Amino acid sequence: MEKTTGLRENKKLRTRRQLADTALELFLERGFDAVSVADVAAAAEVSKPTLFRYFPSKEDLVLDRFADHQDEAARIVRDRPAGRTPVAAVRAHFLAALADRDPITGLCDHPEVVAFQRLLYSTASLESRMSHYSDREVELLAAVLESESVRPFAARLAAMHLVAVRHELGRENHLRMAAGQSADEAYPAAVAEADQAFAMLADGLDKALPIAGA
Repeated sequence: MEKTTGLRENKKLRTRRQLADTALELFLERGFDAVSVADVAAAAEVSKPTLFRYFPSKEDLVLDRFADHQDEAARIVRDRPAGRTPVAAVRAHFLAALADRDPITGLCDHPEVVAFQRLLYSTASLESRMSHYSDREVELLAAVLESESVRPFAARLAAMHLVAVRHELGRENHLRMAAGQSADEAYPAAVAEADQAFAMLADGLDKALPIAGA
């Protein structure tokens, strides 16, 4: 029974990935607004009801890949070493991701990544739907801060700032890639902006949030 359940779940994951990959290929080729859900379903050889069982909206076909990162900020803060503030933990993680040219930082010049981010930032409905994923990031991070005895309002406010900074740094780095810079060329400026952004947060949040192990 467990094997059957496992096979069924694996099949669902493969179908989900096939749908998302097919959709992205069509969106990049024709433009997001020029492709309908029916077009995606037909190309993936499934029905529209089947597609909607996996993805509640057309936008989620693109943005679902962000779901894996929704708990990232929460995990970084929850697992930070003793003596480190939440801001310092998120800053260190982001700088390490910049050094690795992680696509989530925007500092990745791989053509497919640049094309995906161009699609994201040039499509109003995608940017609007992105707020759904950002809200979940904030919710998860705020819960971690509350578990460290931060009051709910302060926890949510701090989480909103930390999530917003990560997203805005990613946007700025994408703009550099879209303008034709390489990731290596843009790296020094990306690091400088990250340092500046997190320093601005630390000036206020480090006084309000707990140090790990303190």
